[in-house]
Amino acid sequence: MRPHPRVLLLLLLSASALIAQSAQPPFEVTGATIAETQQAIREGRTTCRAVVESYLRRIAAYDQKPIDGLRLNAIVVVNPHALDEADACDRNFRSTHTLPPLGGIAVLIKDNYDTRGLQTTGGSLALKGFLPEQDATMVARLRAAGAIILAKTNMAEWAFSPYVTVSSTAGITRNPYDLTRVPAGSSGGTAAAVAASLGAVGLGTDTGNSIRGPSSHSDLVGIRPTIGLTSRAGIIPLFAHNDVGGPMARSVADAAAILTVVAGTDPADPVTRLAARHPPVDYTQSLDRHGLHGARIGVFREYFSTPNTDPEVKAVTEAALKTLQAEGATLVDPFTIPNEKALEKDLWCGDFEADLNAYLARHPNAPYHDLKSIVASGLYLPYIADEIRGSIEPPKADDRRSPCPDVYHDAPKIAFRDALTKAMADNRLDAIVYPTWSNPPRKVGDMKSPAGDNSQVLSPQTGFPAITVPMGFTHHTLPAGLTFLGRAFSEAQLIRYACDFEQTVHQRKDPPTFPALAR
Repeated sequence: MRPHPRVLLLLLLSASALIAQSAQPPFEVTGATIAETQQAIREGRTTCRAVVESYLRRIAAYDQKPIDGLRLNAIVVVNPHALDEADACDRNFRSTHTLPPLGGIAVLIKDNYDTRGLQTTGGSLALKGFLPEQDATMVARLRAAGAIILAKTNMAEWAFSPYVTVSSTAGITRNPYDLTRVPAGSSGGTAAAVAASLGAVGLGTDTGNSIRGPSSHSDLVGIRPTIGLTSRAGIIPLFAHNDVGGPMARSVADAAAILTVVAGTDPADPVTRLAARHPPVDYTQSLDRHGLHGARIGVFREYFSTPNTDPEVKAVTEAALKTLQAEGATLVDPFTIPNEKALEKDLWCGDFEADLNAYLARHPNAPYHDLKSIVASGLYLPYIADEIRGSIEPPKADDRRSPCPDVYHDAPKIAFRDALTKAMADNRLDAIVYPTWSNPPRKVGDMKSPAGDNSQVLSPQTGFPAITVPMGFTHHTLPAGLTFLGRAFSEAQLIRYACDFEQTVHQRKDPPTFPALAR
């Protein structure tokens, strides 16, 4: 009996589909975006488990692999349940045929975010073995969106340093583009690991520089959100009123996808009440290939027209400015803030001891319960000795340790923010640009050559958002980033500009030292 022609057709189509699928190369996670990963899962070219297994293979092969005697050393601890989470992702996909917003995406978390049942140390041996009982709010939101928590990443001890990522927990993290150099701090572990494709995307925190500097040094996109857009609940603080968490990613699209998930109000962090005044935003809807057209952008030359600015960083910045113009932006060059230096005086304030003690009080299972006990234990590295000891000494007369109101209630910060806002309004600006750092990554051990950190003032001291995007390489292999800064809650606008710039210059490249693994 002959099969019906329609049955034959269906069999032929099924066979053709199987042949086409088998002919496709295996999915490669190195450099892969969120969209590419999820498309591969939907098409059956990979699974959540295979994705996680691929990243775990890369961590095993590369994180501790000596290269000319040097190690990347970005990972502190791998989540022992990552494959179980991946299996749950696959079961969900088989039953629903859909993926949640971050389904199948392996995320790396800086070691100062609480992660339920997974060690959280803030880079300090004093908290070694500490297992939080619940996730930080941002981590919980990642899980709720289907993300797989892959590993915790190294950081500068207690987040004290913008220059290096060195902890008593895990040692030194190096720059994936040149292992003799630093990735900046304090989120250098997340930056190095994401750049080397040891995970898909990551979370960092930023008090003065710590998302944007490491992202710039590792050829990544990093977003310091508006203070109040993301919750700090469950994050070990440095200076709580300046701290904020945000995404670090290999593309603007991935950073936008993460920000969409983690943003929003949280009763556990009162400053996020400000976010309630703004409707929830899907930041991926701001991925505009021609987003710079019609924008008015101020060029803050003060940050790269100094004798210490590296000539090659200045050159790639000037090239970036020409790109902005070519894409339809109008530049106001130079842009200045009247009376800026006087207004910057006494901007910084913060009380690490009070903030950390408050965090520890919320975690009765932590090994130590106050900073004085931690200092007495001696469980810290010498390079932070002055900072950590100074935090428990009586404040000096000119020390703005306490009281330190949040950025929206501190008089010096209000005056500085008002001056910046007025200067932007007077020039009808939509955003400001400048190189994220004015100098390339330093050699490990070099604390004397010019650093070039441009991130400490304009964003942290106003609460305004800033996003760094790869703009080119200096000295052949060293990444440099361009920062876009805007008014409070203007992330969608900044993402439009950043997307256009990124898609025009295409300066994000995988570090050649960490290629795809042989299969």
